Amino acid sequence: METRIAVIGIIVEDTEQAEKVNGLLHEYGQYIIGRMGLPYGKKKVNIISIVLDAPMDVISALSGKLGSLPKVSSKALYSKTEGTEEA
Repeated sequence: METRIAVIGIIVEDTEQAEKVNGLLHEYGQYIIGRMGLPYGKKKVNIISIVLDAPMDVISALSGKLGSLPKVSSKALYSKTEGTEEA
């Protein structure tokens, strides 16, 4: 299956959404290479970066589900090269 490396940037403006965000990330955990979270108290937001190696439809689905949560924004950035997932 063709996979891409991607980064999903997430901004959480309501900490009550954290449980739902973490639930989605857990659901897609098999594709996640790494995660970095930064609380930004001055603006009262949390910023999360997720790096994935996954098929494009999986990356789009996760980004869309995250962005559909209230007070949560997400955007995916894809690598230009495709690869195949190793067994």
